[in-house]
Amino acid sequence: MGSNQELSKRVYVSELKEYFHLKQITGGEESLKRWIIAPDINRPGLELAGYKDTTDLKRVVIIGNKECNVLNTMDYQTQRARFEFITDSYTPCIIMTGGNKAPAALIEIANLRDFPVFETDWVTYMTIQNVVGYLSRKLAPDTSMHGVMLNIYGKGVLITGQSGIGKSELALELIRRGHTFISDDRVEISRIQNDLVCRAPEILKGMLEIRGVGIIDINAMFGASTLLENCNLDLVIRLEDYGETHENNRLSYPQDSIDILGLSRPVLNIPITPGRLLSVIIEAAVSNFRLMEKGINSTEDFKERVFRVISEKNKGAGV
Repeated sequence: MGSNQELSKRVYVSELKEYFHLKQITGGEESLKRWIIAPDINRPGLELAGYKDTTDLKRVVIIGNKECNVLNTMDYQTQRARFEFITDSYTPCIIMTGGNKAPAALIEIANLRDFPVFETDWVTYMTIQNVVGYLSRKLAPDTSMHGVMLNIYGKGVLITGQSGIGKSELALELIRRGHTFISDDRVEISRIQNDLVCRAPEILKGMLEIRGVGIIDINAMFGASTLLENCNLDLVIRLEDYGETHENNRLSYPQDSIDILGLSRPVLNIPITPGRLLSVIIEAAVSNFRLMEKGINSTEDFKERVFRVISEKNKGAGV
């Protein structure tokens, strides 16, 4: 995803206020239209100390007990000078935490500039965790991919392949076998730290299209327990015609990887041939993937076994 698309993502201060039920002390409705574009906070220790060259005022400002202790050592005019700098046009808002009250100098400047200041009884560390977590989800880089997303044995599996190859039919069989469904046809993916979180577009939630049958409501047909709102992406399985994949290295697993939003995920290519029970093969592939994560690699074990047999034969032949 390009940088322009990333910069277009924003959260309005009004959303933050509504989500966390913050008590607004200053600023009107217009002040709530300020943007938040960084999924982080700023504790303004340097700014309160008078340093201005190395500050970043594009983040939500948190003022807790430590900052209030520093403010209590300043006279009114010094406080006012500090808050004139902090409440610039790029700073989204200030949140006073731990039940601390906004100083009079801050209230004066904020009201003059129609700048939003909030108060909360939450302790500072809890406020930071909640705000950063919320903003990380809302501002996460995202993309979308064509395929079917399921949770199989606790692993998020994206099944891809050309249109008409049988992805949705395979998903239906896997759901019938007790696995959970996230999305069909289009999968929305967000990067949150080192996780790729997958979900269905709003219009496609709970729906699966089967050619010749039509749209199936998974909730109505199989029950709510077969649906997940979202899950992390762990493995990509690519279905391909046998003619495209029959020359692949049979002892290489997984055969490939894919970069999604800067994170690499393993890809397993599975050839489609008549008579193959794909749902069982997919279950076996995911089970094998889980074993590999635990350090159990059947392919490498087999290679070592073959090498050992060949070595013993060579010794017996005097080679």
